[in-house]
Amino acid sequence: MNFIFEQMRTGGDRNLGYLLGDRSAGSGVLVDPSFDPEGLIDRAEAQGLQVDMIINTHGHADHTNGNARAKELTGAPLAAHRGAATAPDVPLEDGDTLEPGDLSLRFLHVPGHADDHLLIHLAEYGVALTGDLLFVGKIGGTSGEADAREEYESLERVLRELPSETTIWPGHDFGCRPSSTIGLEEATNPFLQVDDFDEFLELKRTWSSFKREHGLK
Repeated sequence: MNFIFEQMRTGGDRNLGYLLGDRSAGSGVLVDPSFDPEGLIDRAEAQGLQVDMIINTHGHADHTNGNARAKELTGAPLAAHRGAATAPDVPLEDGDTLEPGDLSLRFLHVPGHADDHLLIHLAEYGVALTGDLLFVGKIGGTSGEADAREEYESLERVLRELPSETTIWPGHDFGCRPSSTIGLEEATNPFLQVDDFDEFLELKRTWSSFKREHGLK
């Protein structure tokens, strides 16, 4: 198998979409086609891939608004968390695995930023698509303390379960570079350096001033 992995800027608020593929099988997957499904499909065609699946990391409109067009152009089913409002053709739960071609995609349910949020882990290649859970140097927004606690627990789980050398590929280019690693985020991301949930919550509350004080983007 020849692994294909492309990150693409898809418009919106610095949204990032992804093309995953198995060149030998000619099978491709789109992740969060958002504002430019045509661009991702063009890349799949250029790589000689048939798009066999569309996947959403979570159901926020800036990640799902390309679903209908992507389905129309490819005929591929949509996979998302079983609780997603998009009514996925392939409903997913924590721990599920999909195997398009010879790829193996394992899904972790990581709520907080969104109730239906999934992280996509390709263990063989040390790749994690983190959606809006974990950005480079930042994390996803939450709407209250309960959501923040879920997000904190989701991040703690990711740090426990994913090797430090795992590369992370977020849903937005919000940081100083478009990708990172778990280990690098542990060393540099302020939200992963707190000692407990109370510090995590306080950092969320004071994030704007923290960024100014520390010269962060």
